[in-house]
Amino acid sequence: MTFDGIHRPTLSSMGIDPKRVERAYQSAREKLLSSRLAKGWWEGELSSSALSTAVAVAALIAAKVDAPKFVENGLSWLKEHQNSDGGWGDTTISFSNISTTLLVKSAFYISGRHQEFASTLEKTDQWLGSRYGNSGKELAEALRQRYGKDHTFSVPILTTCALAGLVDWDEVPALPFELACLPQSLYRFVGLPVVSYALPALIAIGVCIHHCNPSSISPLRLLRNICTGRALKVLKNIQPANGGFLEATPLTAFVTLSLSATGRENHDVVKKGVAFLLDSVRSDGSWPIDTNLATWVTTLAINALASADDLESLGQTDSLVEWIKGQQYETIHPYTGAEPGGWGWTPLPGCVPDADDTPGALLALTNLKEKPAEWLRAGVRWLSGLQNTDSGIPTFCHGWSNLPFDRSGCDLTAHMLRAIAPWYPEGGTENIDPELHSVEVELEKLYDGGLTYLRENQNSDGSWLPLWFGNQHEESETNPVYGTCRVLAAFRDLGLWEELHARKGVRFLEKAQNDDGGWGGAYGCPSSVEESSLALEILWDMDSDPKVLEKGLLWLINASENDQILKVAPIGFYFAKLWYFEKLYPIIFAVGALGRIRKSMMV
Repeated sequence: MTFDGIHRPTLSSMGIDPKRVERAYQSAREKLLSSRLAKGWWEGELSSSALSTAVAVAALIAAKVDAPKFVENGLSWLKEHQNSDGGWGDTTISFSNISTTLLVKSAFYISGRHQEFASTLEKTDQWLGSRYGNSGKELAEALRQRYGKDHTFSVPILTTCALAGLVDWDEVPALPFELACLPQSLYRFVGLPVVSYALPALIAIGVCIHHCNPSSISPLRLLRNICTGRALKVLKNIQPANGGFLEATPLTAFVTLSLSATGRENHDVVKKGVAFLLDSVRSDGSWPIDTNLATWVTTLAINALASADDLESLGQTDSLVEWIKGQQYETIHPYTGAEPGGWGWTPLPGCVPDADDTPGALLALTNLKEKPAEWLRAGVRWLSGLQNTDSGIPTFCHGWSNLPFDRSGCDLTAHMLRAIAPWYPEGGTENIDPELHSVEVELEKLYDGGLTYLRENQNSDGSWLPLWFGNQHEESETNPVYGTCRVLAAFRDLGLWEELHARKGVRFLEKAQNDDGGWGGAYGCPSSVEESSLALEILWDMDSDPKVLEKGLLWLINASENDQILKVAPIGFYFAKLWYFEKLYPIIFAVGALGRIRKSMMV
């Protein structure tokens, strides 16, 4: 079968009954549509997090909040979700790691309940000791090695450990919180040791370290004494109305814990942080890493249904269009200083615009047949302003390339290209829509630069690595299958599926297929619905080996028939090496793959 110049095998040649594909698709679509809110969009459900729960409990105790039920329930939840090896992972299905394990241990010590939970912590110490040692110095060094020069997460963890008495304060590097007093436009030039979205942690934890470690004498101490009040005003000004920095429990809890430890439990930032924590705790006593990814999962769902040519299943979409358009930022964001025009991951106050949600929203509005207007022009200008000098797209802020999670990302750059693909005429901007004449230069810069970046950042094996997704089974915890799928989708949408870079990417995905027919983050990683769906969808459209397609399709059909389509995998990253899963990911990705295959059957 040939469609758009792409050769695909027929289901009959594979010996697969088309009715099985239809039933599998309908089952996945039903699960997706039934999870919508009454208002017509999706909210999703993020995994509960041992890390979030531990820091939230510690923060409530340090802030002297009269909420014994939340502390008790949180500690009980942590005990119940300890891994069999004695450690804790970021989600309930994550491998144990030193970061979360130390934070959980710290929570038991800060609560003063460590004797009561001695049997639990004995297993923890055995796990830590067998891998890293049990002395504070050994544990601190292991943490520093995990994160390298990026202090975004290592210093908050070490600070919490120091407050719990597990490590000495001398093991905790100072943070230059005084730099927050500079104009926001200068932040990317001064080499901050934390990523762009962690400014609240820089300030609050920096002040805490300065306060709790008075033995550290340096010429900077007087300056930091002078700057403390000013820095805390900056912190107060960037705190969202509901108190939740980035809508993130870990970040908000770290800030609340750190300021409370300096005797500032009555500070306005602490009070609002406590209110956010109390409002976001779950009925089982746990906290998620973030409130929700409503905008992100909604645009993913819309775009998956569009891939299946099945948007009519949504019914009337006018309110959905207005809901998405209503979330486009129209003013400079006080947190990151981002220009107007972008979207974030949720409509809640703690959100900030980013370079994955903005293309997702642009694609969704395009798929919903919204006519080009200022929403599109502003989105293009925003993405163009974000583009780095290497021509790639970073997450939040232009030029913050000092640390790993602020660099340009292949997945982000590819998503941007997919968003502009429907509006970038073949051969350039000569035949561009009149509504987009004012952003011709920006479109050309994004198109040419984005493709150059992707071509230059392909690995020798044909893969591309993503920035915000990983796989805990892969040796380096990266996810080349996810990254390659996302980049190949851009080559496909731009009509470049025959280009050499694309063909090398296809060969990589074919070789990454597991013997059972599915895909994980790389060859040999357990197959998941998420990665299998993404790989199958793109290979179906890229003139791939029929045997690979047959095995992959059978794996996904069987997963749907056995209800494994609801089985999640922790493939998401949040902050640096903080894992999460989202219950809608496998369903959405399966709808996209099965729907695209179903559509090709009808041509």
